[in-house]
Amino acid sequence: MDRKSDKTVKKQKTGLHELELFVMKNQKILLLVLALLLLALPYILNNQYLLTVTVKIGAYAMLALGLNILTGYTGLVSLGHAGFVAIGAYTASLLSVKAGMGFFPATILGMVTAGLVGVLLGLPTLRVTGTYLSIITLGFGEIVKMIAMNWAPVTNGTLGVKNIPKPSVFGINLTIANHGLYYLMLFLVFLTTLFCIAVIRSKTGRAFQAIRADEMASTMMGINITSYKILAFVISACICALGGSLYSTLIGYIDPNTFNFDVSTMILSIVILGGMGTIRGMFVGSAILIAFPEVSRFLMEYRFVLYGVILVVMMRFRPQGILGWKSTLPYQLTKKVQENIEKMDKDAPLKLWQDTKG
Repeated sequence: MDRKSDKTVKKQKTGLHELELFVMKNQKILLLVLALLLLALPYILNNQYLLTVTVKIGAYAMLALGLNILTGYTGLVSLGHAGFVAIGAYTASLLSVKAGMGFFPATILGMVTAGLVGVLLGLPTLRVTGTYLSIITLGFGEIVKMIAMNWAPVTNGTLGVKNIPKPSVFGINLTIANHGLYYLMLFLVFLTTLFCIAVIRSKTGRAFQAIRADEMASTMMGINITSYKILAFVISACICALGGSLYSTLIGYIDPNTFNFDVSTMILSIVILGGMGTIRGMFVGSAILIAFPEVSRFLMEYRFVLYGVILVVMMRFRPQGILGWKSTLPYQLTKKVQENIEKMDKDAPLKLWQDTKG
């Protein structure tokens, strides 16, 4: 049985690696095809409802990218990320409705606010991890919801914020009807993805992954765990606030119940299903879990039961997620580093001969 299971695992890994090699070899062509498809998608669908669902998928993909930085790469599990989404959504919406501020400056202020709250929430991570951290973040999400519910003079309480204006560029309102909101989503998702890739491939990203693997070893290697954990919370909070701002302008109305525990569960489910520690997995997970309710409305009452069943099955048969196998691949070195290694290998025999002669 052991030999058969080992062979099966090896075949799966070989197939996945071959698929990855094919994608890497044809990366430019595939990206070009994908870009053209996404740009033409509104005209292909030609349906406002389907386009609204697509924008919602993009918004949740951004939220998953934010949580993935914290959970997938740093190893800190959060059950209250709906709080950061609410902060971004409420800040941007209130500034737009009450102060007449534009979408972009209001969104930036929402991200800054969420980042500052992320610093405060990141401080407890210095002392607790695992289940205790999850409980703290769960409490944080509920606290934000209660503040939005009871701070009526500012948030309008349970009545929520209505008539949230659509973003405008050069005096043109971006809506689903004119495809502007879709292209705005596409632009924000593109920027967020590039930012996440840049972070992951940087020194900061390597520190995040080292902390996830072993905090003690990371400390021995000179990594300041305190600073990097707080930084992970800040980055994650800012990205989720950006997604929350986009989501609020999509639906046009928010209230405290818009950002309940179900939202945190949905974001975490997307990360787990897509594959923690991957970028592409966030889009796959978001597309599956957001589109699923739309094609199974007759099962709406049992939606979260089905989500639970899906996650249990995934954890049993594929705990790494749909694309989680990518997180186990060796770290990809940059071309400059590879060139330096090759140069060192070429110079090594000559240096050894000189040392021996000397």
